[in-house]
Amino acid sequence: MLKLYGAARSRATIIQWQLEELAIPYEFVLLDMQAGEHRQQEFLEINPFGKVPAIVDGDLKLWESGAILLYLAEKYSPVKYSSNQQAEFAQWVLFANATLGPGIFVEANREKEMPKLMTALNGIFEHQPFLMGNEFTVADIAVGSYLSYIPMLLKIDLSEYTYVAKYMEQMQERPAFQKAFGQRG
Repeated sequence: MLKLYGAARSRATIIQWQLEELAIPYEFVLLDMQAGEHRQQEFLEINPFGKVPAIVDGDLKLWESGAILLYLAEKYSPVKYSSNQQAEFAQWVLFANATLGPGIFVEANREKEMPKLMTALNGIFEHQPFLMGNEFTVADIAVGSYLSYIPMLLKIDLSEYTYVAKYMEQMQERPAFQKAFGQRG
């Protein structure tokens, strides 16, 4: 059975959301970061940097949330996607981790970057319900999770971005989202 290693308040929740969406059986291994369980040799053999999330799926040990999202989408999605679609998934996952996250959650970047990011996303969601059009995909898990962290972690008024707000509500209504994000605070 696939094992997902995570901690309270970690990006492992993003991976759990995808596992729930794809109905993949998994065991969640909660590491006590305060006690240093992520620095124990057993876990360092999975991720030598001692960070979560990480998964073990058979012989594969994989870390970095974006890599895990893309791997799970490729291996377990019931729909087989073209190379072009997979490249678009990678684009959105990398955007979420390298551009969106730092643009929102790094305070020094927020004032300059966040309005540009939200305006562009608002324009996309004005014309389509999901990032890739009419279908929910791994792109939505990557971007939707970061957007969903905004009201959880920051006090930022997003009312100017009505389509982003509707998208966020749509993501938060998904049963798999509720299961993943509702289990850890």
